[in-house]
Amino acid sequence: MFLSQQRTNSAAADASGSEPSYLTAKRGLMSWLVTVDHKRIGLMYLVSVLFFFLVGGLFALAVRMELFSPAENYFSADTYNKLFTLHGAVMVFLVIIPSIPASLGNFFLPLMLGVKDVAFPKLNLLSFYIYVFGACFFLYTLVSGGLDTGWTFYTPYSSSSSETSVISSTFGAFVLGFSSILTGVNFIVTMHKMRAPGMTWTRMPLFLWSLYATSVIQVLATPVLAITLLLLIAERTLGIGIFDPAMGGDPVLYQHFFWFYSHPAVYIMILPGFGVISELITINSRKHIFGYKAVAISSVSIAVIGFLVWGHHMFVSGQSEFISVFFSFLTYAVGLPTAIKVFSWVATMYKGSITLTTPMWYALSFLFLFSIGGLTGLFLGALSVDVHLHDTYFVVAHFHYVMMGGTIIAFIGGIHHWWPKMTGKMYNSAMGNLGCFLTFVGFNVTFFSQFLMGSQGMPRRYYTYLEQYETLHVISTIGSQVLGLGLFVTLFCFIHSLMAGKKAGKNPWGGLSMEWETESPPIEHNFHGQPVCERGPYDYGK
Repeated sequence: MFLSQQRTNSAAADASGSEPSYLTAKRGLMSWLVTVDHKRIGLMYLVSVLFFFLVGGLFALAVRMELFSPAENYFSADTYNKLFTLHGAVMVFLVIIPSIPASLGNFFLPLMLGVKDVAFPKLNLLSFYIYVFGACFFLYTLVSGGLDTGWTFYTPYSSSSSETSVISSTFGAFVLGFSSILTGVNFIVTMHKMRAPGMTWTRMPLFLWSLYATSVIQVLATPVLAITLLLLIAERTLGIGIFDPAMGGDPVLYQHFFWFYSHPAVYIMILPGFGVISELITINSRKHIFGYKAVAISSVSIAVIGFLVWGHHMFVSGQSEFISVFFSFLTYAVGLPTAIKVFSWVATMYKGSITLTTPMWYALSFLFLFSIGGLTGLFLGALSVDVHLHDTYFVVAHFHYVMMGGTIIAFIGGIHHWWPKMTGKMYNSAMGNLGCFLTFVGFNVTFFSQFLMGSQGMPRRYYTYLEQYETLHVISTIGSQVLGLGLFVTLFCFIHSLMAGKKAGKNPWGGLSMEWETESPPIEHNFHGQPVCERGPYDYGK
């Protein structure tokens, strides 16, 4: 066995069935609102993230429908600007950043460590309420004039020219940062201080290593964004010249501050996805992951180097040529630890006993999509090529292949993987596979065509375009509808599982990490007694 259970008399009573599931331990809405159970908090995060994913996704479909032809189809230019801005802001700040750490991380980190909860349960609940409070400012923005600055809030337009709800949206992002910081601190302390007996650093699942690296970035980088957004609010409300050149400010300074956070934030988004994929590929290949220590160290390496590459967003901003060369070099350097992970996943599958479950299909989709996203980033890291591709649809496609083709695909795959453990129900595999297939096809049709548009010079964020780009825009819009259909099929698959799914066992996938030793769904305090870790999470065949 992976772990041994040391039972006390009371724990033996629990094993007899006297201790209810965390889903039924305390009933009623108030029991959820005041809970400190990490599993319930993770589920509340999950529902919130999926709700905003729906909102942001509908904005994206509306944007693509407007771009079906160069003429005005459904919205004015001002409405279009608000739609694509809110799509980006909602998806980045409310969906992608908290998606895996706050939902799946909150639910499974204590289970995978073999402990009953995170280090600071009440702080964990506070972080969720801070997330909800920050999200309310974005919801207010929707009904108070919208936002048209782009999700990056670039100055001087955001500080002086825009007449939309810049202050409410930036303050919402400011508040959301505290949720990220508190979650990161909680995770770091939990992993340092609360591992089960026998759970050494080299026995931790790689999903936890990815959460650890992510937490370090959250704690160190998020305050920079908070200060930047406060300075923007101060400039807009008090007329202080910080970023607006009309008042003696420097708009490029804003970009330095913003991207010093936002490029590490890219790794806040994608590192947890890497951890999920390591779990999916190993379990479904029935094989010890290739190069465990290298993969674990690469997560930390990405976190460190990610702080040093923000300047590659500003190759055309007028910064010195020397510093641009330096940032270009570091951009290529950060790809090396990422390549270690991809090599590890492929080597793990080699001669493995692969089972093509729905989570595995998502893992394979991730490998294809993220590889395209990563390789196209090399073009944008090259100084001469970036001059041509900067601010074109090539950047849009690259970003989506990394963020959605990487993070969101891993997120959905992780939900499929751990769904039986979270709910105690199995889902229809055929329906799950269909959702994966439609999502994969729709995604590639939507965004690969944008690589072609960008390489031909089509600028991003434009409300209209030359007729020469119309065919590719039509293809991209049709692909977005297929993508949306695939995601709705996936949603229906989960709803159907809750209503009519078969009961799941403890370990439907044959995993060896500690969460598979608990009930499905886990009991309120996770384990009967104190579990003891006796071997690694990937020791198949040993």
